[in-house]
Amino acid sequence: MKLLTDIDRKIRVKKLLDVLSSGLYEREHAIQLALLSAVAGESIFLLGPPGVGKSLIARRLKFAFRDGVSFEYLMSKFSTPDEIFGPVSIKKLKEEDKYERLTDRYLPGANIVFLDEIWKAGPAIQNALLTILNEKVYRNGDQDIPVKIRGIITASNELPPPNQSLDPIWDRFLIRLQVNNIKRFNNFLSMIVDTEDVYEDNIEAELKFTEAELDKWTKAIDEVDVPPEVLNTIQLVKVKIEEFNARPNNADKIIRLYDRRWKKIIRLLRTSAFLNSRNKVNLMDCFLMVDCLWNKPVQLEVVREIVSESIRKHGYSMVVNLNMLKREIADFEKDVNNEIRVKYTITEEHLMPIQEDYYELIKDENKFEGILVPIKQFQQLKLNEEAVTNFYDENAKLVNRLKAQKSPKENTIEVFYNSVRYSYPMKTQKLEKSNTIFKKPHPVVEEHWEERYRRLTRYIEDQEKNILENSPEELQHLENNLFVDPSKSDIVKANMEEVKEAMRQLKLRLEKIQYAYASL
Repeated sequence: MKLLTDIDRKIRVKKLLDVLSSGLYEREHAIQLALLSAVAGESIFLLGPPGVGKSLIARRLKFAFRDGVSFEYLMSKFSTPDEIFGPVSIKKLKEEDKYERLTDRYLPGANIVFLDEIWKAGPAIQNALLTILNEKVYRNGDQDIPVKIRGIITASNELPPPNQSLDPIWDRFLIRLQVNNIKRFNNFLSMIVDTEDVYEDNIEAELKFTEAELDKWTKAIDEVDVPPEVLNTIQLVKVKIEEFNARPNNADKIIRLYDRRWKKIIRLLRTSAFLNSRNKVNLMDCFLMVDCLWNKPVQLEVVREIVSESIRKHGYSMVVNLNMLKREIADFEKDVNNEIRVKYTITEEHLMPIQEDYYELIKDENKFEGILVPIKQFQQLKLNEEAVTNFYDENAKLVNRLKAQKSPKENTIEVFYNSVRYSYPMKTQKLEKSNTIFKKPHPVVEEHWEERYRRLTRYIEDQEKNILENSPEELQHLENNLFVDPSKSDIVKANMEEVKEAMRQLKLRLEKIQYAYASL
């Protein structure tokens, strides 16, 4: 078989995933994670009701390996170690007095293992599984036999029962994935009428992985780089989970994580990068943590939010001193405003409301009763157009109804009483009003401002060009991750996009400052 280049490897894995997923509607992500975990040498637990294809995923996965051996078993409370690990060798027991099992065609001799209803297994089976899951070793009699299990898929329609000693084995399952009924109606209809034999091995031999190939990849995966932005993101996720656990109202939702799981997560991320033909992990790979960190389905949304927010905050960005730039533009704006804006204060006479609802007449002699006029009625009065108006005494008691009209003189009312028109000024108050006038700056000052404007604009444009030309190479390939939904790339790019938007806004602010003095 020819030596594959990095590009060839990614294309090959993509084709393999497409064929494995054919006929498995809305199970693409489960197939992706199952294959990824197998290449990484890790295990995956599928949680879901009966009849959603959990066992089918495992059976399809075994077709990805050219010379692999698979083992599948449905656990029950009556299952015995003989059925899982092989029967005891009678010959060895008789002739050599050794208690050893014949493991060929059983779990220790397989490459791909599927154990359904895992929680129904008895303690003897579970204890043996612990070392197989973690150390890839099976204790057979007095020998520790290395096993070549690439991937272990377990499934159940329930989580480990509480108050039982199942935490150690539950912790061994690195990936935990919920598998539910098909959601999209068109996919449901396609599934029920599809006649394709999904149990048939229709994968071309050149797409399948060989044991020699996987052994070689194991070392190469360990050499994949984990850059600082990924380590920072993982650290932030860990801190946020610890903060979540520390909140008193989350006492029944604690997310329990141990050091071993974090180390296994790094291995999984490295494997994702390797199969994506990269020599280092990127932030898209970090989304795989979501299916590795929850203990109960109720925690899944919290974990998803923590991971997404951590990736967004530590997204790829360029070093741009935005705070310095904002301060310089703010100082520029202040200097311009202080020079071109001249503020002055004038004093004006305004009608003074009485008890908030009335204006008061100033009478030099009392011709009729009433000194208060409702503000609404006063405002409705017109020139040379009489209108019946209510008049009130100082206690706001209605005492008169007379015809009145607006006076040509400001803040004055004309009242008709006994066919005589009387003109009364209204009580006013003096209020100060601030106004601003604009003056053109001196040409020398304006030239100095123009130089500042050009310098700051040039700096922004240089930074925009730098972001465009020197942005991380990873940004060009985020949508092509084999194991992560392309839509997640928007979260990874968010930090960079925020910087770009901030630069655009600052440039617009500069243009407004320049227009303020240049247009005078």
